[in-house]
Amino acid sequence: MIKAMIFDLDGTLVQTERLKAISYAKAAVQLCPRDIREEQVVEAFKDVVGRSRRVVATALFERFDLAEAAGRRMGEFGVTKPWQAFVQLRLRIYDEMLADPAVLRRNQWPFSIDLLKQARRSTCRTGLATMSNCVQVRRVLEVLALRDAFDFVATRDDVERGKPDPEIYQLVRRELDVPAAQCLVIEDSPSGVAAAVAAGMWCIAVTTAFTRQRIHEQQLLDERWIVDDPADLTGVVMQMMTERQQD
Repeated sequence: MIKAMIFDLDGTLVQTERLKAISYAKAAVQLCPRDIREEQVVEAFKDVVGRSRRVVATALFERFDLAEAAGRRMGEFGVTKPWQAFVQLRLRIYDEMLADPAVLRRNQWPFSIDLLKQARRSTCRTGLATMSNCVQVRRVLEVLALRDAFDFVATRDDVERGKPDPEIYQLVRRELDVPAAQCLVIEDSPSGVAAAVAAGMWCIAVTTAFTRQRIHEQQLLDERWIVDDPADLTGVVMQMMTERQQD
């Protein structure tokens, strides 16, 4: 029986993965305006979506050869490595995007948020497990009126290891006091799915343009539990919960 539903944030409840991709792309173009196009970086972001900030930044930094240009910006940000300057430039852009409530509201995923509200009305405990930091998460939840929607929220600030390590899901499970086998995770990224599965939880993946191909190629989930059309999400969740009722 499913007694807890745990949601990812970025790409699952709100299209912040898209906003993050755009922020990385704008930062790269600012560093190398004659050599890089935004759409190239957005496409490359698909290969590392859902990973830790350092992993994402390093992969893009190396792929687009940003070392020399970023090195010239280290003093501006008070950092000692060129890739850190790239990260800080990208965070400045991303924070400007998050500062606009209209941007967040335009990019929310209504079907996932509806599922969260249904879970709150049921007997399910609800949790959030996100690799965004606490300040950003609080901002997003406040704008979307979801601040009180979860029994427990875990962010990147609460764990040592990011997804695909299962640590963050294990933390949420403990705080909700629900066995892993009775938790259902709603994810969108390959690393998030891997983390949920490694934690021994049930998982349904709601894919996006950034994650669809890799989620299917990953083969960690039965195809029944991969949702390519978000309008189908509630039906797929009900199907899984019905099956789990018999456990």
